[in-house]
Amino acid sequence: MNVYEIRGAFGLDNLVRAERPDPVPGPFQVRVRVKATSLNSRDLMMVEGRYNPRQKLPLVPNSDGAGVVDAVGPGVTRVKVGDRVMTLFAQGWQSGEPTKAITATTLGGPLDGALADTLLLHEDGVVPTPAYLSDEEAATLPCAAVTAWSALVTQGGLKAGDTVLVQGTGGVSIFALQIARLFGAHVIVTSSRDDKLERALKLGAHEGINYVTTPDWEKAARTLTGGVGVDHVVEVGGSGTFEKSLKALRVGGTVSVIGVLSGGAGTVSLVPILMQNLRVQGVFVGHRQSFEALTRAFTLHDVHPVVDRVFPFAEARAAFEHMKQGAHFGKIVIKVS
Repeated sequence: MNVYEIRGAFGLDNLVRAERPDPVPGPFQVRVRVKATSLNSRDLMMVEGRYNPRQKLPLVPNSDGAGVVDAVGPGVTRVKVGDRVMTLFAQGWQSGEPTKAITATTLGGPLDGALADTLLLHEDGVVPTPAYLSDEEAATLPCAAVTAWSALVTQGGLKAGDTVLVQGTGGVSIFALQIARLFGAHVIVTSSRDDKLERALKLGAHEGINYVTTPDWEKAARTLTGGVGVDHVVEVGGSGTFEKSLKALRVGGTVSVIGVLSGGAGTVSLVPILMQNLRVQGVFVGHRQSFEALTRAFTLHDVHPVVDRVFPFAEARAAFEHMKQGAHFGKIVIKVS
């Protein structure tokens, strides 16, 4: 099997191609021939050593993958040879609340991930691919789409008529836009570029705010809601945007903390959270039950992921460089085979 692994030390310079023996499925295991894998911010942070500096190496990165089952071990009943499947981010999380043990079962660190042409997984760690999606589209769902679904639906209780503020136009944010529109919510998108805002509006967003030309975007969001504030903020910026997200919320509103693009450490007053009865929730992607609910909804409404660009397997490092530049709209995909 062909893989990319972080070898010796962290950094893109140490992301190298390698060969490993083909795995043989044991009891309740399935072997998946990977067709495509997509990138998340977590994957880039993992390669660079910013996500978990103590991660043991070598490591095959990437949490998201889609492919075809080509072998199964004894006792497997969930899937059969020939089935198209997607990876489950936390292999041990089927439903309910996460545990410390579950957080140790995530692909792309600490477990080897999907930047490979072959994966050996437990049968509970794969989810059937909707027939209408290509492998490249399916490979974008396991982390970004499930995270957005968990934030707004599983944990967020999204309702028709709610107002959702989405930060940026990366993978989670675009999926949040699509899911919010699916539920009949009003969507406000922020971005540093007007051309990206225009694309977001074409996808169904109702308003766009350029946070470069309008640095007080939280005030603009409140103005767009008649001074009330938004119901839900999908927070991917981190410490640099968190306080503004709180100010954009209505009394009793919710902010889902998902990303730390502007940093993970900061100081914020707890008074607004207390006095305005705000809800702050961290989102650790999601369980299998959420993933399956997402695929049912997407299939029913024929929702297609937004793919920014597809790179060949031989150019995996270029895909990471593209993500690092931050100019993408939607998801970056690597076609494996």
